[in-house]
Amino acid sequence: MDTYTGKRLDGRYEIHEIIGVGGMAVVYRAYDTIDDRTVAIKILKDEFSGNEEFLRRFRNESKAIAVLSHPNIVKVYDVSFGDRIQYIVEEYIDGITLKEYLDQQKVVKWKEAIHFTVQILRALEHAHSKGIIHRDIKPQNIMLLQDGTIKVTDFGIARFSRNETRTMTDKAIGSVHYIAPEQARGDLTDEKTDLYSVGVMLYEMLTGRLPFEADNAVSVAIMQLQTDPKPPRELNPSIPEGLEEITLKAMQKDPARRYQSAAEMLHDVEEFRKNPSMHFQYKYFVDEKPTKYIDAIDSVRNPQPQAYGDNYDYVEEADRVPAKKKKPVALLVIAGIAAAFLIAAIVFGVAALTRNWNAAPEEVVLPNFVGKTYEEVVESPASSSSFNFKKEEKSDSAHPVGQIISQTPKAGTKVKANADVTLVVSTGGKEFPMPDVSGQTREDAEAALRQAKLTPVVSEVASDEVEAGKVVGTDPAAGTPVKEGSEVKVYVSTGKMEQKLSVPDVTGNSLKDAVAKITAAGLTVGERKYKDDTGKEKDVVVETDPLPGVKLGKGGTVNLVLSSGKASQKSISVYVDLPTNETHDIVLKAYLDGNLSETRTVNPSYNSTCTLTFTGTGGQHTLIVTLGGQKYRVYTLDFDTGKPKPEESYNYVPAQNSSSNGSHSRSPSSSSSTPSDQPGASVTSGD
Repeated sequence: MDTYTGKRLDGRYEIHEIIGVGGMAVVYRAYDTIDDRTVAIKILKDEFSGNEEFLRRFRNESKAIAVLSHPNIVKVYDVSFGDRIQYIVEEYIDGITLKEYLDQQKVVKWKEAIHFTVQILRALEHAHSKGIIHRDIKPQNIMLLQDGTIKVTDFGIARFSRNETRTMTDKAIGSVHYIAPEQARGDLTDEKTDLYSVGVMLYEMLTGRLPFEADNAVSVAIMQLQTDPKPPRELNPSIPEGLEEITLKAMQKDPARRYQSAAEMLHDVEEFRKNPSMHFQYKYFVDEKPTKYIDAIDSVRNPQPQAYGDNYDYVEEADRVPAKKKKPVALLVIAGIAAAFLIAAIVFGVAALTRNWNAAPEEVVLPNFVGKTYEEVVESPASSSSFNFKKEEKSDSAHPVGQIISQTPKAGTKVKANADVTLVVSTGGKEFPMPDVSGQTREDAEAALRQAKLTPVVSEVASDEVEAGKVVGTDPAAGTPVKEGSEVKVYVSTGKMEQKLSVPDVTGNSLKDAVAKITAAGLTVGERKYKDDTGKEKDVVVETDPLPGVKLGKGGTVNLVLSSGKASQKSISVYVDLPTNETHDIVLKAYLDGNLSETRTVNPSYNSTCTLTFTGTGGQHTLIVTLGGQKYRVYTLDFDTGKPKPEESYNYVPAQNSSSNGSHSRSPSSSSSTPSDQPGASVTSGD
């Protein structure tokens, strides 16, 4: 049950509504009354307030994100770790999660995926530079604003890399579909762990599916450890090869073979964005030095000396050994052999060309197109370049419009390249007017629509005209043309709409006036509590629960917090430093506003300070401390703020240095006032 909506935290944050629920916290939209802005407040769930592990993770998030300042990372404004409630106040993001966006779009265009990935990498580059590893990068923790800006959030299981680098070995924290292999094993985690998760997200954005899916989390974790992902271009041939190479390099199971930093991956992504046709040729890597861009064609045209792995410099050795003079006979023999090879090459080349001209066209295996949309198939570069499609349409209520019902030849058949392939595409079911089920009961309406080969989807709405349980209307409306198999929304009445009334603002009103206004608003007054030290007269309303403006049903209860008219007592502790090099007992007296408040004997050789505590109800009061009959310290005690303020300080003169008449010579450090045991009275050693 939500216990915070309509409340105010620490007299500052007005809680308006729940905007998200996570594993360990609930997120609310709230209003900061001091800084005049909307904020998001993440409150630790009550059931975890006594769980040390969750408390550690919750506090880790605040520590981690508090040191970060980047436009692609959500800001933290305030934190509170009290005994009863623990919360983090963050920047309010008016957007959706990347997960929600992917659920809507399924597959995003590769340019859009690059746009998101660049921002995520910039955020991680900043976090990693501060020594913070996120360790839970996933679409659910990425916020997307309406203008396309990305915000990385939820550092709940983040670690300071210089302090903690090992995951708990009894369980893999984080979402198993996105965690790196070393994180699943419980091995050391570092910056490259986050980059693996970025690679998985990029894979998902480009292909519309996760690289590893199974019936349970354990099976997915095992696949993360042992199984190589299917190359993205096999799932979506429109992905450029260079982008596929970036994705698979980020997802290497061996951290040493991944990108070594967010900056390195960001560099490759930026280079690819400038030239989408480029290839990185990571398969030619022989070391883990910064990225090399190798053109495979140039490598053939300009072959390099082969490296045999024996550390012998063949190029330099060839340059060092001078060419021997060849004898004329040897030259003739070599020329003859070369001519013979040339003739043989020409003969074989002509024969090969003849075979190619006479050979039958290459055969390919026909893929399965059934279940896909016609546009998806014909717009795919791989399919459109390999086959000649012919479209036939068929009315079919079992398949949505545009979906391929069947194909000829069947999937798996070997056909020649550019062969004709007939695709039968659904045009939906037969079209007919939408039946009128208004006023019918929910059960009767659903039965009638199913009989008409329609799929009803029921939504409940309040209605002042239609009684509860009966149909208010449908979408599409009655009489509108619909096709067999279509989904139609059926709106069923829940009865008359409950009247919602706003809580009036009665703060500052007397109890009598507040009760009158709340009653006139159609609400009732509930519990009344009194509060001290409000600065207001007795029975004046200090606060309402719920807060003003919150909507309640008719007759809803409004609780009042009233001023008691009393000032609450505050305690102030004063720490008096005692003179050094004194070993004998000294009498200390404290006078509050001229009245003796306390007398005690102190010995500086045992304690260097003496603590005095005073209680008051407000205002400022003067405290004079004497030591051995001498004025020693003067303070102002402010019981409104609960703090002492030092005013004057005097040096203590030991008794043996006193003059013969009993008075002490003085050496004030900040005042030349005459020492006194009480204001205006002289002080002697016998006091």
